Amino acid sequence: MVRILAAALLAFAMTFSANAQNRDNVLVEAAGKGDLAAVEKLMREGANVNARGNRGRTALLAATHGNYVAVARALIAAGADVNAKDDVQDSPYLYAGAEGRTEILKMTLAAGADLKSVNRYGGTALIPAAHHGHPEAVRILLATAIDKDHVNRLGWTALLEAVILGDGGPTHTEIVRLLVEAGANVNLPDREGVTPLRHARQRGFAGMVRILEARGAR
Repeated sequence: MVRILAAALLAFAMTFSANAQNRDNVLVEAAGKGDLAAVEKLMREGANVNARGNRGRTALLAATHGNYVAVARALIAAGADVNAKDDVQDSPYLYAGAEGRTEILKMTLAAGADLKSVNRYGGTALIPAAHHGHPEAVRILLATAIDKDHVNRLGWTALLEAVILGDGGPTHTEIVRLLVEAGANVNLPDREGVTPLRHARQRGFAGMVRILEARGAR
């Protein structure tokens, strides 16, 4: 009888565990589709808001990829970790900053985003936000205590990336202006000793050159 009871309990535990795992996977999938009703239902049923699905993504990161603001808000309110990284070192906070998901970015900051966390290139959220041309995300991040002069593994700051990887157009020029006005070091060079001003001149980015020169760049 004892053995039968133990076997039954083990079978129940395994079934419960499998059901819980399936529920968690469905939560990540629902979040990635922006299905708020399903997400809220699954959380009420006990789904783990920080469970990981495909490629190590949490439900919140999946929602951030799709820019599903309402879903992200519900998950954060339920305790989702805004700093949980996936297999390629993206977190909801880092991805929101890098891809200009500004509403979600604001929510992650309010929920305790780690300003010192870095992506797979060793860059803070500010650097790819500048590179990818998201001035509003840059503006939001500059209003925090984030390191404006953080250097990533390529040897580049946010200012350098805005110049080197930007197209010199109005958007990246505005980002350069935001960074410079926020106090970014205009003379911090890359690994070869080339400054942002020299990069801008080499590329013929006249608007950036004017901004940098006005701040004493060399």
